[in-house]
Amino acid sequence: MIDIKQIRENPQKFKDAAKAKGFDVDIDHLLYINAELQENKKKLQYIATEKNRLGKSIPNLTGDERNSAIGKLSIHKKNEAKLQEQIKEFQPQFDELMLLVPQPADDNVPFGEDDTQNVEIRREGKVRQFDFEPKDHVQLGLDLGIIDIERGVKLAGTRNYFLKGDGALLHWAVLRFAMDYIVEKGFVPMSVPVLMKDETMTGTGFFPGSEDQTYRMEKDQLNLSGTAEVPLTAYHSGEILRAEELPLKYVGLSSCFRREAGAAGKDTYGLYRIHQFDKVEQVVICENSIEQSNKFHEEILANAEAVMQALELPYRVANVCTGDLGRGQAKKFDIEAWMPSRNNYCETHSASKLYDFQARRMNLRYKKSKSQIANRKSKINFCHTLNNTVIASPRILIPILELYQNSDGSITIPKVLRPYIYPVRDRITKK
Repeated sequence: MIDIKQIRENPQKFKDAAKAKGFDVDIDHLLYINAELQENKKKLQYIATEKNRLGKSIPNLTGDERNSAIGKLSIHKKNEAKLQEQIKEFQPQFDELMLLVPQPADDNVPFGEDDTQNVEIRREGKVRQFDFEPKDHVQLGLDLGIIDIERGVKLAGTRNYFLKGDGALLHWAVLRFAMDYIVEKGFVPMSVPVLMKDETMTGTGFFPGSEDQTYRMEKDQLNLSGTAEVPLTAYHSGEILRAEELPLKYVGLSSCFRREAGAAGKDTYGLYRIHQFDKVEQVVICENSIEQSNKFHEEILANAEAVMQALELPYRVANVCTGDLGRGQAKKFDIEAWMPSRNNYCETHSASKLYDFQARRMNLRYKKSKSQIANRKSKINFCHTLNNTVIASPRILIPILELYQNSDGSITIPKVLRPYIYPVRDRITKK
């Protein structure tokens, strides 16, 4: 959520932001509603003051003066009721519109309409050139008996799958390696709930906007989370932290659920776009500082890159354009792994910087230290939040299986994953 003062000061900035990101929000109507609310609340405050004054004076009055004061008090009460009704009408409209206002993108974010206009920053690793006809991950998985999509679809519908035997072990090995790596970096490991209340989804910025992509448990009024970002970021919602506690660094491993509504016919083959997957997610909660946010944005990106480098997977980093940013993201980096079967770099990670957008919605604040208060007016401020995918599987299994395949159909297990697979070995072969 954006500070309404910022919108009042520069409405055009937020009109431009909405247009650049492709969100529909009427800033002028928002400002009109806000002005009406402010005026009505101002009048209410005046009435409250007058009622208090009259209430104290009436016992000391007599005759016409007393009757006049009682009459004025009665008029104030009627006007107060009218103003309260108007506020009751305007406040929900204001709250709804405020949730729609997007965070303006940073100045160094490229302008573009969709992911095809994201700007490549750099490439890392060497794309493998095969001296035999390579198979795609589905062919490899079926031949080795480690992937079963047909039975997944039979039991749970499209975009579902089973990972079997060494396929399941490889999946868990990737997640455990990533978790161990990020914990060594000082992040606190968290096992998180995946069923979230509406207010939690709203607080983290997924509602409104992502309802169609979210599995909804109507009977219990709960939602299956699409990322551990939601519970990790909302963990301290409604709290006032101490500046000395910041930054807070959390990492969660959770199952994630996405409906993929509107994706019919898009990326339906194999394990790329599926309904359920597992993800290791890192979240940073830091002080309200652009410099600190920028520093941690680079840090969490570097963590994800280090995991990719340890897996020895070729990838590129892209600066995500305005039209591909979410409502709350000020800037986002994507990591895209090379996938031979798709003959392209495809997204496997995202690192997002949101400044105080989520914290305002969740009322997540911190109390500044004495030294900070001396240089700033406010004692309490909203935190900044950031998040990043450390690894998501089974999507990451696509480049692992395809790039580590051998001419005999076996898969070489990446060196860093071998200690996590029992019995320890260097290849996955057909049983």
